[in-house]
Amino acid sequence: MTESKSKAYWKENIRYLYILLAVWFLVSFVAGIMLKDVLNDFKLGGFKLGFWFAQQGSMYVFVVLIFIYVRLMNKLDKKYGYDK
Repeated sequence: MTESKSKAYWKENIRYLYILLAVWFLVSFVAGIMLKDVLNDFKLGGFKLGFWFAQQGSMYVFVVLIFIYVRLMNKLDKKYGYDK
């Protein structure tokens, strides 16, 4: 594996991490804390939406993001030949 391929691999990997962490931040901090009062006007399963994001939503999104990251990394590994 050449050094340039290795650097490209890690650059793409870090880009995926930043994107996924930004999504998690938006769901957990922005939706669960900053926009709580606005979201509380809506209900999900009988609970206020702001409360739901703060208590459950961020955990569900985190688990989904783990599966997305695994899928992205499997594709990235195949793309750069690290899947063997």
